[in-house]
Amino acid sequence: MANSEVLLVKPVEGLGGEGDQVKVRAGYARNFLLPRKIAVPLTGANRKQVDALKKRRAEREQDELTRAQDMAKKLEQVSLAFAVKTGEGGKMFGAITSNDIHSKLGAAGIDLDKKKIHLFTPVKMLGKHTVKVKLHADVSVELAFDVVSENPIEPVATEEKPSEKSEKRGEWRSRKESRV
Repeated sequence: MANSEVLLVKPVEGLGGEGDQVKVRAGYARNFLLPRKIAVPLTGANRKQVDALKKRRAEREQDELTRAQDMAKKLEQVSLAFAVKTGEGGKMFGAITSNDIHSKLGAAGIDLDKKKIHLFTPVKMLGKHTVKVKLHADVSVELAFDVVSENPIEPVATEEKPSEKSEKRGEWRSRKESRV
């Protein structure tokens, strides 16, 4: 099993960032990384590129961090409210998902990647909720939102009526006891 040492020109998820020297299988380098110009073979001439790539990577990461911090400040000032249809007892029809939050943020003028919104389960209850928005490896924000009913909440109609099943069971037991 031959290994090849390559210099990554672009970041590859699960492998490394730009400017990293990585050892990969020769076939992976030959058939995937090199033809797509994601990596270059590590030679003496290419080693000179390492410093330039690392410098560019550091600048890019710093720029991404500052943009994420600016976005976090914008998100902290945003308040979201969802008006949903409800039935008896305030039970929601449907749920609030990360798609709904993403579209509401877009309407508020905040352009955000939908994958950065981490809502683990859809919201199916009225009230205040929070969602985690991970903007960068070092920057995450807890975004609070309200779910309110757009129509008045009707109380649940409950009738106190003994069930027929328990009545029949009582009759059966009384018949059984009378036989003994």
